[in-house]
Amino acid sequence: MVSVFTCGPSVYQRAHIGNFRTFLIEDILLRYLEFLGYRVIRGMNFTDIEDKAINEAEKRNLSLKTITENNIRKFIHEMKMLRMKKPEFLPRASENIDMAINIIEILLRKGIAYKYKNNIYFDALKFKGFGKLYGLDLSKWPEEKKRFHKDTYPGIQWNLGDFILWHGCKENDKYCWNSPFGPGRPAWNVQDPSMVLKHFSETLSIYCGGIDNLYRHHDYSLAIIESVKPYPMARYWLHCQHLYIDGKKMSKSRGNILYIDDLRKKGYSLKEIRCFLICGHYREILNYSETNLKNISLQLKALRKTVFKIDNIAKRFSNDRISGANKYKKNLINIFKRNMDNDLHVKEAFNEIADFVSRINTDKLKPENAYKIIQSLKKIDKVLMVIF
Repeated sequence: MVSVFTCGPSVYQRAHIGNFRTFLIEDILLRYLEFLGYRVIRGMNFTDIEDKAINEAEKRNLSLKTITENNIRKFIHEMKMLRMKKPEFLPRASENIDMAINIIEILLRKGIAYKYKNNIYFDALKFKGFGKLYGLDLSKWPEEKKRFHKDTYPGIQWNLGDFILWHGCKENDKYCWNSPFGPGRPAWNVQDPSMVLKHFSETLSIYCGGIDNLYRHHDYSLAIIESVKPYPMARYWLHCQHLYIDGKKMSKSRGNILYIDDLRKKGYSLKEIRCFLICGHYREILNYSETNLKNISLQLKALRKTVFKIDNIAKRFSNDRISGANKYKKNLINIFKRNMDNDLHVKEAFNEIADFVSRINTDKLKPENAYKIIQSLKKIDKVLMVIF
């Protein structure tokens, strides 16, 4: 069994196509593992009580739950629209406060966490190998103790200091929970570990997230979990690069975002949107432009048009007369596996498959061969989910 945990969306606002790029790459990974015969169990969290969500609720004069639940509903709906597999676990941070408190209690007992002005902080240098996931240079650590009290900070630089685990309740705070160390709420960096430990009792096979999480957040999560448990947090880590638009990262804070609806209004189908977002190597920045999206759209349309012709020929074949594998079936599966086994090169796999199909002479294609081609493409499309 392969266990996977995904750093899910911060639901203070609706997810945009840049967010979905990461989640779709993870969807491809899970589907390909199943293609290879593995059983996959996955969790994806919703961050629904962090600073940004609380600020958004106050700005709009709405309850935190109203804001976050509305965005969660939209996210799940758009997951289905984009043909993404629904994770087995979809925990909310707000539903795992007790586990977060339990983790902080353990860290306090071990002397790895400490209280300062009603907040609880993780003493980073008490964890041997802090920053090992990123490869942090600890020689630059300041001699004077520094503490970082916010859930998130802009940019991709490191905060060289102790990070917050618990926001002590302040006057007029609306969102506080009781704990043995005083009222407050769990900070973002302890929320994910609480949900991981709630649903998975051993080392995760794969931990996924956006590239932003490689700076600070995932090393924080790793330090927390490996401080309270006697095993590594995850065997493998996958970080997906950003979606760019006009030379800049697409992000809520920049306001340069596009939603699924925006692309549909431009005339693109959900399959075309999915195809565009998965057709770029996850380690590389994907650039959004009208030209790039249109090119993928035309390529997919051409592929599906030819596949439709082949499928009509295949329908003239009775599968009770089918013989062994042929060159079409073998070549298509080999093309797909060769590229996917090479660090999930989805774009290369799609390009080669589209090229292979385009060179099939449908006028001379036998129904038996057409049938085998369609069966192979259907198997491949259980991963890609863009052809049929």
